[in-house]
Amino acid sequence: MKTMWAPWRMEYILAEKEDGCIFCDALSADAELTLFRGPDTLVMMNKFPYINGHLLVAPVRHLSGLDQLDKHKMGELLATVDRSVEILKRVMCPDGFNVGLNLGKVAGAGVEEHLHFHIVPRWFGDTNALTVFADVRVIPEHLKATYDNLKPQFSKLDLGRPKN
Repeated sequence: MKTMWAPWRMEYILAEKEDGCIFCDALSADAELTLFRGPDTLVMMNKFPYINGHLLVAPVRHLSGLDQLDKHKMGELLATVDRSVEILKRVMCPDGFNVGLNLGKVAGAGVEEHLHFHIVPRWFGDTNALTVFADVRVIPEHLKATYDNLKPQFSKLDLGRPKN
């Protein structure tokens, strides 16, 4: 088995966290990097992405576990994840995705008190030794440029319409 080191994550893990909840803060009208605010869900860009297009999808309600969602809200959350993947496919043309959630600090949840999914687009060849040997991540597009490319698509997001 090969090991890939990600030493930059330790800096984030050990750093002082800002007061408040990033997901609740993302609901404000002037929140940067928020792509979508719906009645039950929100989509925002990860401020510390693993790669371009790394999105976070969360319920609007501040809760920490899947068992706190009723079936309707769970469906809305997964529909938002699905539509977000659809938009990323159309705009960024990735070869695949990592999609998941971390429940609890021990599982890697950086914000364990507000449930959220990570959507990480992946391309063939998007990993390289530079990260391992030089402690440097290569993110080829500025976060704001990625936001500007994605925002118009999320502005059209209508979870009420059936998926094609």
